[in-house]
Formats: sequence, structure tokens, C-alpha cells
Amino acid sequence: MSVARRRRRTITGYLLSGAALAAAVTVALFYGGIPWPLAYLAGINSSTFAFYGYDKLASRRGLSRVPEFSLHLLALAGGTPAAYLAQRTFRHKTVKGSFRAVFFLVAALQAAIIVWAVWYFRNK
Repeated sequence: MSVARRRRRTITGYLLSGAALAAAVTVALFYGGIPWPLAYLAGINSSTFAFYGYDKLASRRGLSRVPEFSLHLLALAGGTPAAYLAQRTFRHKTVKGSFRAVFFLVAALQAAIIVWAVWYFRNK
């Protein structure tokens, strides 16, 4: 099996695991009475924080690492606050310039969308 194919399989596996964890938390909170948007944000953020924590543990113990692409997609899906908190808490992914650049691009894009949405719906 080629390295690229194994890499795709690894990314897919981590993304599916992250989505499953986020979905489980979201469903549990939703059926616990939390409105679905807040339940989703709690789910995706808890999943993102957990994956950053696992990646830090894996880096220390020489285990299979979470691909950066997966971490970025979790942040893009709404886990940016947890990603930032995890970077500070675990002191992880704070030095690598290319990772930080993509992370802050994702955060800036999300901030721009929020500002636009507030402006758009306030002026309707």
C-alpha cells in the first residue's frame, strides 16, 4: 500500500473518530435539553480539545500522530476556541509556523463570517 493511500486512510479514520465523538456529545447534550447549536458547538469543541490532547500524548510517547489536516478540519468545523485553548493548555502546535498560519487563517475566516452574519441579520 502506498504512503499516500495509508495517509488518506489515517486522515479519514481520525476525521470519522472526531465526528463520532462530536456527534455523541452533541446528541447527549441535545437530549439533555441544550439547544442544538450550543450542543453542536460543545460537541465539536470537546472533540477538538480531546484530539489535540491525544496528539500531544502521542508526540511524547512515539505513537501514531493525528494528521495536521484533521486538526485543521476540526477547528474549521467550529472547534477553533478549543483548538486555541488546547494549544495553550498542552503547549502543543505553538511553534510550527505553517501550522499556526493555517490555524489563524481559519480563525480569521470564522471571525469574518460571524461579523458578517451579525451585520447582515441586524440590518434585516
